[in-house]
Amino acid sequence: MASSSSSSSASPSSDYFTELAHQYIDGEWKPGSGSWDIIDFNPYTGEKLAAITVATAAEVDRAYRAAERAQAAWAETNPYTRRLVFERALRIVEEREEEIAEAIVAELGGTRLKAAFELHLAKEFLREAIQLALRPEGSILPSPVDGKENRVYRLPVGVVGVISPFNFPFLLSIKSVAPALALGNAVVLKPHQNTPVCGGTLVAKVLEDAGLPAGLLNVVVTDIAEIGDTLLTHPVPKVISFTGSDRTGRHVATVCAQNFKHAVLELGGNSALIVLDDADVDYAVDAAVFSRFVHQGQVCMAANRILVDRTLEAEFTEKFVAKVKTLRVGDPADPATHIGPLINSQQAEAVSAVVEQTVAGGATALLRGPVEGSLVSPTVLTGIAADAPVLSQEIFGPVALIVPFDGEDEAVRIANDTPYGLSGAVHTGDTERGVRIAKRIHTGMIHINDGTVHDEPIVPFGGEKHSGIGRLNGEAMIEAFTTRKWISIQHGRSRFPF
Repeated sequence: MASSSSSSSASPSSDYFTELAHQYIDGEWKPGSGSWDIIDFNPYTGEKLAAITVATAAEVDRAYRAAERAQAAWAETNPYTRRLVFERALRIVEEREEEIAEAIVAELGGTRLKAAFELHLAKEFLREAIQLALRPEGSILPSPVDGKENRVYRLPVGVVGVISPFNFPFLLSIKSVAPALALGNAVVLKPHQNTPVCGGTLVAKVLEDAGLPAGLLNVVVTDIAEIGDTLLTHPVPKVISFTGSDRTGRHVATVCAQNFKHAVLELGGNSALIVLDDADVDYAVDAAVFSRFVHQGQVCMAANRILVDRTLEAEFTEKFVAKVKTLRVGDPADPATHIGPLINSQQAEAVSAVVEQTVAGGATALLRGPVEGSLVSPTVLTGIAADAPVLSQEIFGPVALIVPFDGEDEAVRIANDTPYGLSGAVHTGDTERGVRIAKRIHTGMIHINDGTVHDEPIVPFGGEKHSGIGRLNGEAMIEAFTTRKWISIQHGRSRFPF
């Protein structure tokens, strides 16, 4: 475990986390009634930030029932009034930006740069939620029946269940919670057990202080070991928005389908950053290093595989390794740190095991740093066997794979040789050449002459294959969190055959 003696490691006061270490149900902050606690740790120092007694299935039921009661009046509230909540929430986040950033550093080991990036996007999504409140539109459609008027209304689905991950918890909770609420729904949020404050109760506190009426957002801090599938099988929620691993996502999708619920799934990735023979090597190196090592590689869009045309392999590899060696590893509270800890030591051990297996299979480690507790220094591997398991899986850690290719067709084949299809990038001196190749890559998102890690409020975000079902952001939020209802009016009298 890394030392906590440095003053730059200081977390927000223990009172900050303790005050938010509760369940938030029907506008009340109370302890859970389970028989055990979730312990919230600082992954760098090992400091105990808080203990939260888990919510039981009965409390999940209370949360959903409270949401159901509150939602009807909220749906009838003028959308101009609803959006005021998100205007105030945005101002609150801006006013408390430093303390929220410190919480992100403390609870999930995010660097200062990462915390700033997460907060920037969270504010952008709050701005989009303000606009979403006014965006749903109905329509009037023609009918083959004389005198009939067909109206199609856009209505809230009712109650939405949101399950958020540990890597960008504040952002990815707000990303589903704020639009769902803005569109007239109520929400029950379950944050990841490693980030119960940043991903859960902090979001509730911001919206409570912004004037969101009680019952519309409920946060249950709990675990499947306590509640099983109650969050998914409960009769109240109509939509489940889940962000996390594809393994868990498969289970969520299965249970939702069995219970006739719509699932929006944002899952893992194994993105390829492709460097073609006419690319700007120095720029491609910069993009690849950021895309692989931002937030220690704990990003679903991270460039797991860096594919380089064989004519550039030697130059690219030399420059890539040299730049990676400059990355500072250590205390995430130090503004000079590039790579902080993984979320816990178990994840660090899992990443180390993948590296060991790959090297044992014949790969060469061009760079391989030490592992100390949750702190994992960067590794760069090359000479990887074509059938190595590491090439087709997601690595949630600071491990870069450099894979050479001969020509565009082989680059496309390798890029697509994975069960995932989330993001990607193509580097080339010919933009339209890059677009032609990008169209052949089976992903939901891909970027020309840029990194693989991007998210913007109004563009459709999501993946293909095992990387998810559905899209979020912009108009996709309306599709995810509202439903269409056909109401016809017969002006005059219909004629019936009997």
